[in-house]
Amino acid sequence: MEQLEIALRKQEEWKDRKMFLGQVLVELGFATESAVARAVAAQAGVPFISLEEYPIDASACKLLEPDVIRRYQALPIGFEDNALLVAMAQPRNIIAIEDLRLLTGMEIRPVLVTDTELMMHMERLLRPQLEVEDVEEEETEPDILVASEAQDKPAVRLANMIIGQAVQAKASDVHIEPLEKGLRVRFRIDGVLHEIMHPPRHLHASLVSRIKVMANMDIAERRIPQDGRATVKVEDRIVDIRVATLPTPYGEKVTLRILDRQSKLMTLQDLGFPEDQAGKFQEMINLPYGMILVTGPTGSGKSTTLYAILNALNQADKHIITIEDPVERRLDGVNQIQVNVQAGVTFATGLRAILR
Repeated sequence: MEQLEIALRKQEEWKDRKMFLGQVLVELGFATESAVARAVAAQAGVPFISLEEYPIDASACKLLEPDVIRRYQALPIGFEDNALLVAMAQPRNIIAIEDLRLLTGMEIRPVLVTDTELMMHMERLLRPQLEVEDVEEEETEPDILVASEAQDKPAVRLANMIIGQAVQAKASDVHIEPLEKGLRVRFRIDGVLHEIMHPPRHLHASLVSRIKVMANMDIAERRIPQDGRATVKVEDRIVDIRVATLPTPYGEKVTLRILDRQSKLMTLQDLGFPEDQAGKFQEMINLPYGMILVTGPTGSGKSTTLYAILNALNQADKHIITIEDPVERRLDGVNQIQVNVQAGVTFATGLRAILR
């Protein structure tokens, strides 16, 4: 009874999050998602199933457009007696059920699933899966086995889902932030942060561990900031990811910098300099000596500008060497050095080697 009173109090405190009582109980650790879902199913008089064990019929999923599935949080999973079986976390949403009936022309038979399973399977079926590559072996085939062995782990699917959505949204950064009352994922798109999702709080630790494994970071160390990098494949696109973790009072915050190798390499003309400045800039980069500083906040185009300069200078009569962390774009004709602190290759040691 005491736990119920606490949960009711918290539900009132968290009313801005519009959480059901069962979700509050799970958030507080007073009950498991499965136990709450079974109780709700019994109360609502609908079957409870586990999507991990249910053979989902792909043809059923195709009856609804992805945006409809996401809007109603309703995933078609099969057929039964000429009715469409639809997995829902809120099977008493009469408006959603009626709209789905009109859209499909079929009787809708809802079944209850947990929020986590619904979210994972929706993205698993509606978005491409990621294949994780070993960063040290970038030129080899992707290590598909790594992804497939972990396919049924919620944290792996959540990490893949977040990265897949970020790549498709052309986000430059992903922020995974533990809060006092939950977990928040935000994307930086065109320099502006957008709140994307609130995954279940209990997945935070395993999600962070999964990302650390991908980025070759120490999963046991949670007290100090760490940096790492990973390479993933989304459909036919190879994407480099820089990972940074930061300890906070509520757990580790993770920031992912998305570096899409397939993005267009811009020219100086594409940068949009005013005509008078463009001419001066062209003169400056053609000088045989000197230093040009390119500064600005996240997403302002520093790397884009530097690669445009390299692209303009990259000619047979010039010898160009760069030191980068990481090498975001590979340029034929440019000698690019990747910083590797563990191997002793830093900006300082690289610069000394270049000047010998």
